[in-house]
Amino acid sequence: MTLSANIPVIAIDGPSASGKGTVAQRVAQTLGFHYLDSGAIYRIAALAARARNISWQDEAALAKMAAELDIRFEGGEIVLNGEVITDAVRTEEISRGASEVAVHPALRSALLALQKSFRQAPGLVADGRDMATVVFPDASTKIFLTATAEVRAERRYKQLMEKGNHANLHDILQDLQTRDARDRARPVAPLQQCDQARLLETSQLSIEQAVNTVLDYHHADTQALSNQ
Repeated sequence: MTLSANIPVIAIDGPSASGKGTVAQRVAQTLGFHYLDSGAIYRIAALAARARNISWQDEAALAKMAAELDIRFEGGEIVLNGEVITDAVRTEEISRGASEVAVHPALRSALLALQKSFRQAPGLVADGRDMATVVFPDASTKIFLTATAEVRAERRYKQLMEKGNHANLHDILQDLQTRDARDRARPVAPLQQCDQARLLETSQLSIEQAVNTVLDYHHADTQALSNQ
């Protein structure tokens, strides 16, 4: 057993706009854990590819590029090669790009080691599509956080409007449904609830309720491990 294997991980997977990122960040802050937004990793890859005129369908070029990326999360900001890109990776275009580049096995392999490196003491909260199934299969707490497509579309719509961005609710819903289908159908690390993960349906929950539920699961799992 490696030293990192003793560091607890809360793995939160789920579809786009399910609220898993917000919940994961708040759980990490409450526990004093590190935080990994794995979705941001793929957004960064999509953004970097666009800046280098690399097609999102060019698997070999994407994998080669990924090995050269210097990615850091600092004080709530995302930094790529020394440049703050927090806002740039949150556009709808780059969101679509993240889903497109994430289907490539070579790129996923290139980014796997980077994601694992975030596992540092005292613990890690990681959110994404395959945190519990691929990246941290030994996570002490595994959660599949979701909501209906309609609820998720409304949440994304409100987020965009609050930031002053133009948005169309119907288009957002169609885009989410398309991305869900693509994420579930990809041959490598598809979006799915693993057998060990608890299902957390948040359509009718507030952020605070979802956060408290995750914390309760973590404390229960920690207690169970200490009793073994």
